[in-house]
Amino acid sequence: MNNLKKEILNTICYTKLVYSRINKKLNTELSNDEIEKMIYNIIKETDELQFHKAGKNVYVKNQERNIEITINMNTFRVITVDNLTK
Repeated sequence: MNNLKKEILNTICYTKLVYSRINKKLNTELSNDEIEKMIYNIIKETDELQFHKAGKNVYVKNQERNIEITINMNTFRVITVDNLTK
């Protein structure tokens, strides 16, 4: 497994506000645990070629799930999750 991917999976964290932001952007009503499991699984199944660093963030694009996860590289906090535009 790629070092960046492994590091993200081992240190990923969330703020209280990001859970509601994720539910709003994805139009869901998932619990905090469900969101964490979903994010973890998406990152784990996403090919390392789909991890793109830009500035202080890394963007994880998963075409199969139509989702992009934005993670701050300094804190490994999830910033947001967006649906990919087709």
